[in-house]
Amino acid sequence: MPDTLVIIFFVALAAALMTYFIPVGSFETQEVSYVIDGVEKSRSVIDPSSFSYEKDANGDPILNPVSLFEGGGGAGFFNFAFEGLVSGSKWGSAIGVIMFMLVIGGAFGIVMATGTIDNGILKLIDKTRGNETLFIPVIFILFSLGGAVFGMGEEAIAFAIIICPLMIRLGYDGITTVMVTYVATQIGFASSWMNPFSVAIAQGIADVPVLSGSSMRVVMWLGFTLMGLVFTMRYAAKVKAKPAFSYSYTSDQYFRDNASESKLDSRFNVGDILVLFTIVATIAWIIWGVIANAWFIPEIASQFFTMGIIVGIIGVVFKLNNMSVNKVAASFKQGAATMLEPAVLVGCASGILLLLGGSNAANPSVLNTILSVSGEFIGHLPSVMSAWFMLVFQSVFNFFVTSGSGQAALTMPLMAPLADIVGVTRQVAVLAFQLGDGFTNVLVPTSASLMATLGVCRVDWGQWLKFIWRFMVALFCVSSVIVIAAHYLGFS
Repeated sequence: MPDTLVIIFFVALAAALMTYFIPVGSFETQEVSYVIDGVEKSRSVIDPSSFSYEKDANGDPILNPVSLFEGGGGAGFFNFAFEGLVSGSKWGSAIGVIMFMLVIGGAFGIVMATGTIDNGILKLIDKTRGNETLFIPVIFILFSLGGAVFGMGEEAIAFAIIICPLMIRLGYDGITTVMVTYVATQIGFASSWMNPFSVAIAQGIADVPVLSGSSMRVVMWLGFTLMGLVFTMRYAAKVKAKPAFSYSYTSDQYFRDNASESKLDSRFNVGDILVLFTIVATIAWIIWGVIANAWFIPEIASQFFTMGIIVGIIGVVFKLNNMSVNKVAASFKQGAATMLEPAVLVGCASGILLLLGGSNAANPSVLNTILSVSGEFIGHLPSVMSAWFMLVFQSVFNFFVTSGSGQAALTMPLMAPLADIVGVTRQVAVLAFQLGDGFTNVLVPTSASLMATLGVCRVDWGQWLKFIWRFMVALFCVSSVIVIAAHYLGFS
């Protein structure tokens, strides 16, 4: 399997070639308002009837082919890596996610340098000997619930840093860690009844009562969570019985080497207890901030940075692993350095969207044309096929726009009235959106959170693809059945 960066390069090349054959177009935008939790919110979305091609003096649609190099901050083919790395804002991909990764990588570098996590894991395993299998279902369900309730995603990166060494010591692997953290959040994200960044926004844009259809979605969340949990536990059991079965056996050697240096009688004193208390308190504080104050990347990163400083002070005061001020600084830099590889992948993947013209609906782009043509194609299908193709379209479109709220703003203004025309309820259109948008986040290399979680678990995307494709096929088949059944049952 080629290196992940090689795969991204050729996907970028394909995107650039598309600009030589597909004309560019644009939409006008409009403001829509919706109410969630008693609060009126608004969002800028496309006007579905306003699409128009950019035309030349003769009235013919024009192409905007990507050049090899573009000056002035443009997105030529050989610019895509740099422009992708610096694209976005501190609230999102790519630059925001990259900086988030570096800060939490540094903060947890300090935590890991104290030795508290390694020693605590050993003590935990010793105290729970014989009940290790409970870790997977408990962690998986909690993370799935986090994805369903408050759209947990990027937060899984920090947890994976701590949980991966635990899973390795329990006899599992890095892929199991990705499953119980990030994948679990996306199962919750996709099947949620109240996700504020996905289903709630999509319902508001589609003029469907926000949080309606919750009873059906709760059942759906339970089913998909059980499905993911069974898949994970079966794989984990095989790895535990035969470690070489692991798809990440080679890359897990890093964690096995570190684990071999620790002994069961390692120290665990007041300093270690304070470090663990600081981590738990920080996580609880962040969960409160996300739910109560809508904290996002900048705020969450700042809390983890503060945690790193406090842990560093505790480490110096209690001489944990002979910590010194200079060692705290060196550990922060070393922790941040481990994030450089996934950060580069995140930036380059984001550059692919820029080659297609970006996600701004008002700017002429190939992506807008793809969106419009796809809508026209779906509109000429029988109603049940239209419902299913909405799921297919949302799944594919998520490769280019991995933000749930961003994809909702681009696609739902088009899909909602289209649903009326073809005889599909708007609630089914929202269902197709949330399932298509959410589940493909566990596969596409353009997902910053996925690539970051794989990076901290030292799992190459090629290894991940070999493992996850069967589960993705299963998710898509079940999602297809749900969407088609919801259409025939008149889900509204």
